[in-house]
Amino acid sequence: MWNRLNKSMMICQMMFGLSFYGVMVILTRFFLEDLGYSEADTMMVVGAFSSIGPLFAIAGGFIADKFLGAYRSLTIAYAGFTTGYVLLVLGASAANVPMALVGIALASYSRGLMSPSYPSLYKRTFKTAEDFENGYPVNYSVNNIGAFLGQYLFPMFVLAIGFNGGFAISAAMAGIALAVMVVSQKPLKAVAAEIDQKPVSMAHWFGFIATSIAMICLVFFMFSDMDTGKYIVYAIGGAAIAYFMFLMASSEKATALKMGTILIMVFLTTAFFVYYGQMMTSMNMVAINTMRGDLFGFIPVAAEANMAMNPLWCIVAGPVIAMFFSALEKKNVHFSTATRVGFSFILTAVAFGILTLAVQGIGEDVVLRPEVFLAIHFFLAFGEVIVGSMVVAFILSVAPKHIENFSVSLFSVAIALSGIVGAVFSTSIALEKGQKITQEIVQTVYGDYFSLLTVLAIVMVAVAFGASFVIRKMLESAERAEAAAPAVAVGA
Repeated sequence: MWNRLNKSMMICQMMFGLSFYGVMVILTRFFLEDLGYSEADTMMVVGAFSSIGPLFAIAGGFIADKFLGAYRSLTIAYAGFTTGYVLLVLGASAANVPMALVGIALASYSRGLMSPSYPSLYKRTFKTAEDFENGYPVNYSVNNIGAFLGQYLFPMFVLAIGFNGGFAISAAMAGIALAVMVVSQKPLKAVAAEIDQKPVSMAHWFGFIATSIAMICLVFFMFSDMDTGKYIVYAIGGAAIAYFMFLMASSEKATALKMGTILIMVFLTTAFFVYYGQMMTSMNMVAINTMRGDLFGFIPVAAEANMAMNPLWCIVAGPVIAMFFSALEKKNVHFSTATRVGFSFILTAVAFGILTLAVQGIGEDVVLRPEVFLAIHFFLAFGEVIVGSMVVAFILSVAPKHIENFSVSLFSVAIALSGIVGAVFSTSIALEKGQKITQEIVQTVYGDYFSLLTVLAIVMVAVAFGASFVIRKMLESAERAEAAAPAVAVGA
């Protein structure tokens, strides 16, 4: 199952996780302390950084399908990450807000190029679809090794070498991923789709460059004016889904039914990642304001590094989940992807239930121990690995081949929409600059917010299980339509 190509790609994925999440974990303090942003504005920017990139997977999927191919798109993406982080270094060194925003805009757009291209190229490094489906959760864990190291270590790096030093390390890691892609060019192109094996015309290069410049300028504007930017996210996400529905309406019955199941999964994914996005916004702000002490009394953890507990558990969750479902399948026990997403919402409800109890029962010292966040992230991480690895595999299994990358990009659209929606929700608990954290504020403001999210997660469990039934019926109908199609043709 494993070979040099998919192992090389996983090195790139780990470098991405290390660099991207290292930047993300220090952005909150960078905007709060160095750039003087408010809590509400900071949560919107950080939430947007985690979600706007996936939104531009729409453009990334189109570019990979029609202009450049997955290999070229992925290589250019790593070059974009490297350049974006260099601009962040320069922006941090000079306290230059526009330059810093250009840097995160370029990194966000590069993530959009990467998101649909990576899984489609990675899939082609395996001999069978079954090997890919079993290997993708492991790839997810490898990515989270980088994410864990970045989120845990970067707050410490910042104390020693400053924000510009932390951003410089990210640039170096992205540069390593770029080098691996360049060195592996010939074998990766050999297994890539046909478009990657053909030269790109000058018209397509100019189209790509013009599109990229326009997208980066748009992202910069969105980061500069998040009040307007969030509506742009809604509009682009809605337009992508509307276009997918147009393609579905013009397709044959069997194809349309399969595409319909993708839309249902996009809805479930959006709902789940509203919760996941809280990790970067509301949960992180709560941790910064209340988390004190060393983990288990001897492991130092910066407050904003609580997010590192998520990829730490994801590293464990990937192989465990892969082995768990493989063992069930050997016993002829099969759960649909939507049912598995329902399991994720159960885990999410438990996680937010723990957080609700913790903030509602906080003492007069207004301190939460790191162990509380470790438990919360345990349940969230297992839910995330299920959704993050298996939904993409499901989309690839039912998507029409000619829009494979665009179909995968809808997963990223779901992440984008959920990130902005989640960030908007999070601003409801934002405190004014200089406002003192008290027991009453934590119990009421934080407690009411997370208890509501817990109840809604329980509702989503029922919705996901209901969706599983609907998807199964749609796929069965699609199979009958495919079986009947040759008979119709012969009868005609």
